[in-house]
Amino acid sequence: MVGINKKISAASARAHTRKKKQNSGLKLAMGMCKTISLVVLMVFVAFVYQAIQSPAPKICGSSDGPPITAPRVKLSDGRHLAYKEHGVPKDEAKYKIVYIHGFDSFRLNPMPLSQELAEDLGIYMVSFDRAGYGESDPNPKRTDKSTALDVEELADQLGLGSKFYVIGFSMGGKATWGCLKYIPHRLAGAALLAPVVNYWWPGFPAKVAKEAYDLQRVQDQWTLRVSHYAPFLTYWWNTQKWFPASSVVSRVIDIFSKQDLELIPRLLSGDRTQIRQQGESVSIFSDMNVAFGGYTFDPMDLESPFSNNEGKVHLWHGDEDLLVPVSLQRYIAEKLPWIQYHELPGAGHLFPYADGMNDAIVKSLLLGEK
Repeated sequence: MVGINKKISAASARAHTRKKKQNSGLKLAMGMCKTISLVVLMVFVAFVYQAIQSPAPKICGSSDGPPITAPRVKLSDGRHLAYKEHGVPKDEAKYKIVYIHGFDSFRLNPMPLSQELAEDLGIYMVSFDRAGYGESDPNPKRTDKSTALDVEELADQLGLGSKFYVIGFSMGGKATWGCLKYIPHRLAGAALLAPVVNYWWPGFPAKVAKEAYDLQRVQDQWTLRVSHYAPFLTYWWNTQKWFPASSVVSRVIDIFSKQDLELIPRLLSGDRTQIRQQGESVSIFSDMNVAFGGYTFDPMDLESPFSNNEGKVHLWHGDEDLLVPVSLQRYIAEKLPWIQYHELPGAGHLFPYADGMNDAIVKSLLLGEK
């Protein structure tokens, strides 16, 4: 019996040893799996981080940046704004206008101003590259307020006087809301031409905003969501190849109305290589984040800047605009009765470039003509 017990004890010992080795091997394998998983996760995170990073901008005048070819003013924060003057010399002008360009545009693409009208009425107009566009330095802290303050400082450095007019088209129209909010005391009048809207402005009833939002192409709805909820992904979303990105960025033709298609050649005339030359992240994608990201104010909360009726604010929009739904402009005009609302039948987003429209817009702003 003693011998049998010894044999059983020896067998048990060998089994115990084998089990111990198996447990050790299992723990080793599990440890290796955890290590490999952690390495894979770290590599994936590094890949994602690298993918969503936008390239460093190429600042005009820097060693690896584009040359400076336009006149510029230096702002108080050290940045520069490039500008272009139009019309009569400013020291001879009766009316002085600052023009704010739209998305994916620059100072050389302003609303046309006929020289004949400029001379008849004594109009001086200056267009400028908004931050990050053309030859104006990027502003990593760009907001609606910073753009309005850029307009004010440009006007001061050019000696436009205590008051001046502002005309803003599309994304520049949204920037004009910023001027009405932050520098109303400097304005003699303002015109917003097909201004971009933020679907998340709280002044819009949810139903009104949703109906307008649903009119956008699905790919554009997603682009808007990214800019609003995850602006750090805007550059990646619009440059990746897995999903369709912004129709406007991709220049999809069928997002434009019949009139727009006729006017596009006028908008695209001339050399446009300067527009994004400092980098898309600091120009068009920065624009999208400011327009559709977190808002600093709601235009529908504004009061008239001209309580004594010494100036007017005009809002122009085409009823066939496929980029900015006309229903939202109608709602804004109803909420703000001090706005002079002009709705153009058959007009699309690019109506300021149609024959005669530029003169009509300017005369309405300066002379009150309808």
